[in-house]
Amino acid sequence: MEFSGRQRRKLRLAGDQRNAHYPHSLQFYLQPPTENISLIEFENLAIDRVKLLKSVENLGVSLVKGTEGYQNKLEQELRRLKFSYRENLEDEYEPRRKDHISHFILRLAYCQSEDLRRWFIQQEMDLLRFRFSILPKDKIQDFLKDSHLQFEAISDEEKNQREQVIIASSPSLSGTQLEMESVYKIPFADALDLFRGRKVYLEDGFAYVPLKDIVAIILNEFRAKLSKALALTARSLPTIQSDERLQPLLKHLSHSYTGQDYSAHRNTGKISLDQIDSLATKSFPPCMRQLHKALRENHHLRHGGRMQYGLFLKGIGLTLEQALQFWKQEFIKGKMDSEKFDKGYSYNIRHSFGKEGKRTDYTPFSCLKIILTNPPGQGDYHGCPFRHSDPELLKQKLQSYKISPAGISQILDLVKGTHYQVACQKYFEMTHNIDDCGFSLNHPNQFFIESQRILNGGKDIKKESTQPETPQPKPAIQKAKDASSALASLNSSVEMDMEGLEEYFSD
Repeated sequence: MEFSGRQRRKLRLAGDQRNAHYPHSLQFYLQPPTENISLIEFENLAIDRVKLLKSVENLGVSLVKGTEGYQNKLEQELRRLKFSYRENLEDEYEPRRKDHISHFILRLAYCQSEDLRRWFIQQEMDLLRFRFSILPKDKIQDFLKDSHLQFEAISDEEKNQREQVIIASSPSLSGTQLEMESVYKIPFADALDLFRGRKVYLEDGFAYVPLKDIVAIILNEFRAKLSKALALTARSLPTIQSDERLQPLLKHLSHSYTGQDYSAHRNTGKISLDQIDSLATKSFPPCMRQLHKALRENHHLRHGGRMQYGLFLKGIGLTLEQALQFWKQEFIKGKMDSEKFDKGYSYNIRHSFGKEGKRTDYTPFSCLKIILTNPPGQGDYHGCPFRHSDPELLKQKLQSYKISPAGISQILDLVKGTHYQVACQKYFEMTHNIDDCGFSLNHPNQFFIESQRILNGGKDIKKESTQPETPQPKPAIQKAKDASSALASLNSSVEMDMEGLEEYFSD
């Protein structure tokens, strides 16, 4: 792909040629684009792809993936931004071309760090899952072939011969459902996850997988290929960054739109140490509330817990001096003297504030990072309670937080469906007495800020007295106002973000 300052001359392809170039509304992006495009188009395609992936992320944490509401809203976004989404639509060449080129542009921007790669892969996987879910059954085999996946749908005769063993290996599949369902014969090595869970029938080195289970295998293949491609792209990045036209553009893309990093919070210094116990009860997300409780009880946290909780406290406004005082006061309540703390722990705290070592100013962990990396082991308290806790222990914890039995059931159902961020968002709504929080939760510090905004009537965080009062229940009218305020704030923030990106590109 090459770039020029001139407007791109449109390719003129006959109908058959256009269809052959992009035969499906979804793809594995195996071949990079080779045509010339202008820098103006490069920028416009990048902006629209970022908008699309941000919409995918926000819908994924505010609605349950795969539900009718989620599907309808994502389809609306694809239609609004003019990306491909359905087969058999007329004049689909331009939307499919846009989808292809914009994907490869964002590879350049999001290959630069582990966090960026993780975010990009997750959103692209969710987008592929949606597109595959609406792919007509008669197009699936062609898509698999074009994606170099050796998955072959077996004939009805073969399916009938193996009906009983396939049903026995797929507990959620009945005989009636199997009649309507395609079954794919795939190499055993590609179905290891299903094999580990004893959810697939094996014969002569092949797995016989119903359509409902093939999606997970396709997504695993896509993740592996995209992860490898991003690693290769990162190796060639120095050559691309030497182009002074692209380097600032790619840097701005990657740094601005994976969500706020909360590294330089405007409330720095507004939180006093005396407030932390009170704030933990009413405004901390469960992951941080759990860490705070463990620290107070044990007067110690292991490294993973100190990193997760320490950076969160930094993000809500603790200064370096406050952080050193906070951790030291707690640790010396245990079996540690002041000198040992200064030698063994104060350096790490200063390091996290960018005052030691490479002077990196570390940012608080996002929900995605907490859920996907460094799972807690025996004696650890970090991680995400919705992702890493035993369901019975999670239930007991929610009961101690005064969540109603009906609310606990809702949250546990979401957890069972692996919708961890949606479960945390539901917890937020229940603990703040609102029906709809009006935002998509993707960061513990976002949870804290939105909580404080609601409790303070939509205003910024105020420095409270050293003996905070217990918050009073709000009337229904006030609850509605709070939800509207949170929604307005989110919409305003997203609009400002995108306006800033477009202004940057237009300069």
